[in-house]
Parts: sequence; structure tokens; C-alpha cells
Amino acid sequence: MPPHSPSAAGVPDEGEGDERSAPPVRQALSDSVYERIKAMVMDHEIAPGARVGIEALARTLKVSPTPVREALARLESDGLVVKRALSGYRATQLLTSQGLGELFEMRLLLEPKAAALASVNATEAQLDGLERIVEEMQAHPSPNERYASYRDFAALDQRFHEAIGQAAHRPLLADAVERLHAHLHIFRLSKVVGAWGPTVAEHERLVRAVLRRNPERAAEAMTEHLTRSLERQIEDGEGPVS
Repeated sequence: MPPHSPSAAGVPDEGEGDERSAPPVRQALSDSVYERIKAMVMDHEIAPGARVGIEALARTLKVSPTPVREALARLESDGLVVKRALSGYRATQLLTSQGLGELFEMRLLLEPKAAALASVNATEAQLDGLERIVEEMQAHPSPNERYASYRDFAALDQRFHEAIGQAAHRPLLADAVERLHAHLHIFRLSKVVGAWGPTVAEHERLVRAVLRRNPERAAEAMTEHLTRSLERQIEDGEGPVS
């Protein structure tokens, strides 16, 4: 699929803005280029394993190479591109069946424990935050297959799982959950169509257990959620994710 036009991507001209507004304009440009290249990777416009050329992307997006380099550095941190000596950046390969299983194995080791600890240690503000995320997910329209459509839903899903990790009040555990970047890798495998209902319902059950300060039930709800998510992934191939 050919890249979208720069106008469709909403990438501003790098020269926009006067000198006084340069810092916010530069940040806006950097964020816009990051989101545009991220969408290209997520939608496979940049194929898994393909070389990601800085100059070519700069020409496509009509920006200088600088914001492209900044965006690729952020995407490397996300695990969506890798930088190799002498060959530059390449889009990461998709998870294999074994890789998917190992990812969920890690999640099942970490996230049920995080949920149990969150039910004990979460502050009232953190509990309110978890409820707000679920409410936002409930209100979100059912997305389609394009990243531009499901991006906000995916971000809410990621925020929810990371918020559980933060509410556990175990910094190393929270950091491990965040560093898996599970959502990005899984959403590249299969889109969010059909995922909205099961994901939100499972999050609701999990939040209820945390609100009731029931660590056993919270751990069970997280285990159930992750297990069902993996089953959907395996059964449908392009089915719901979490």
C-alpha cells in the first residue's frame, strides 16, 4: 500500500511558526512525524523487516531528516524498529506463534501479581483513574482495521494495563509491564475489529475486583482476561486483542 499523502497525515511544514514559537512547533512536528511513521509501521505500509530509510521518509513527509531521526529513535524504544550497524533502521518482524506465546507467558507472570497488589495498594486517586479509563473505553466507537481508527482505543488499553502496574506500587514490576510494549506488538498482528466488547467487559470485571480490594479475585480476573485474549488471537488469527 502506498504511503498516505503528507496532507492526509497532518504533518506540518517544518518552517511553520516564528522564532518565538519554535520550541512548541518543533515538538508538534516531532510528535506528528512520530505518529505518521508509527502508523505506517502498524498498518504495514512499512513492511515487517523492511529497511526504513531516513532520507526517503523525509522526502515522503516533506520534512528534514532531523524529526525523522527523532521519530525513529522513539520507535526503537517502542520496539517497532531496530537499528543495526551499517544497515540503519528496519521495521521489526512480526511476532511468531512462539513469540506470541512467550509474550503472554511473561504477561501472565507479571500482570496477575500486579492486579493483586493494586487491589491492596492503589490510592483512591488511582482507583478513580482506572474507572475513568474503562469509562472512556466504553464510550469509544468500535474501531475499524486502520491504525488511525483504533489508535485511541489501543492507547486506552495500554494506559489501563500500565495503570494497574503503577497502582501495585512496585516500581520494578510496573516498569517490566510497560517495557513489554505488548499492545503495540499484538495490534500489529491483528487489528482491533471485534475486540472492543470482550476487552472492555473483561476490564470492567477486573476493575470491580480491584475496587473491592480483593487480591485473589483481581489476579483471577487478570489471568482470565489475558488467557481469553491469547485464545482469541490464536483462534481468529485476525481477532480481538488486548
